[in-house]
Amino acid sequence: MSDLHIRSAAHGDVDAVLRFWRTAAEGTSISDDRDGVARLITRDPGALLLAERDGLLVGTVIAGFDGWRCSAYRLAVSPDHRRQGIAAALMDAAEERFTALGGRRADAMVLEANERAHHTWAAAGYHREDHWRRWVKAL
Repeated sequence: MSDLHIRSAAHGDVDAVLRFWRTAAEGTSISDDRDGVARLITRDPGALLLAERDGLLVGTVIAGFDGWRCSAYRLAVSPDHRRQGIAAALMDAAEERFTALGGRRADAMVLEANERAHHTWAAAGYHREDHWRRWVKAL
């Protein structure tokens, strides 16, 4: 993995991230637009982590911490670069960030129907908590 570079996203990365998610991420979010990603970068500049290989974006994860909870979202790896340890490297970077910020437990948002992601998260040491359900309301 020595040729893999992980860094925080900058405002100049917004369009590339949105293009990347259209091909590499499962599902969509109400925040998958320029304003949503730019607001994330402004509000928490270190949260959106990008994995690059030879200057090419090959993976992302949002590692958000609100002072109470560590939350991982949008773990995505380019279909052409899967099974190469990129997701694990991104999660290692996310967990290092969480620990540095004082986080004590990480939660991951994982689509129920995304079986491939279930295996990835389990391999990273995460487990499903069936007694919780996510409740949402669009604002």
